[in-house]
Amino acid sequence: MNETPIRLRGVEAQVDGVQTRDGAGVRLTRVLGASLQRRLDPFLMLDAFASDDPDDYIAGFPDHPHRGFETITYMVEGRMLHRDSAGHEGLLEAGGMQWMTAGRGVVHSEIPQQESGRMEGFQLWLNLPADAKMCAPWYRDFSAAELPRLRTAHGVDAVVLAGRCGDVAGAITRDATAPLIVDLHLDAGGRFEQPLPGAHNALLYVYRGEVEIGGQRVAQRTMAVFDNDGDALRIDAPQGARALLVAGRPLREPIAQYGPFVMNTEQQIYQAVNDFRAGRLGG
Repeated sequence: MNETPIRLRGVEAQVDGVQTRDGAGVRLTRVLGASLQRRLDPFLMLDAFASDDPDDYIAGFPDHPHRGFETITYMVEGRMLHRDSAGHEGLLEAGGMQWMTAGRGVVHSEIPQQESGRMEGFQLWLNLPADAKMCAPWYRDFSAAELPRLRTAHGVDAVVLAGRCGDVAGAITRDATAPLIVDLHLDAGGRFEQPLPGAHNALLYVYRGEVEIGGQRVAQRTMAVFDNDGDALRIDAPQGARALLVAGRPLREPIAQYGPFVMNTEQQIYQAVNDFRAGRLGG
């Protein structure tokens, strides 16, 4: 009996992102924003930050609220201190990840713990399904040593933040959205392959070097949005590269967003704003 051939997914679009400032003035690139939320459901936002200039990051992100989704912060270089209204505190260092479920609400801050040097990393927002948006807040820090890794036979080191890559289970799993989040370090001539259902939305952000997908070049500081016509991904790096792979099962639910609140209806947004103003959020 012949096996069904693997169909490789191609690149539907390439996105450079928008330069902006957030928090108390942190300079970053918003790679995935509101215009792509439905196309890349269940992911709501992806920010990339990278600078050697302290003026670009030193003010950090003072107290601010969230409700209705999860945040994943992955540090490539630098040190960031997290504190929140649920009593959590942790120092996120190079190579580490912070996973926070805002759920029904939390107020937190993220402040750099350095006055010089390079600060580089990512923050990804992952939507929660409607029946989990008001769950209890949850938080965990993972050091670099705690994140699962694998080395492939084709010249790739992979840090598996979430989901399953090869035979390695990532640090986090989520049933509803099945997120796959992998930091890929591809040697010159390296090739990465990953089965992925066509129904799952996927993106790749290249932050070192460049890659090729189906013969299409994806340059540094560019996000490739994969099409949904296939059941596997293949990424080549002729000269070596580093890239963040993100994929997940779409929720296909209404999205109502007002800044740091992401719910399903406008009425739920009004309630979130009122709760925050009344001090009921993350208390």
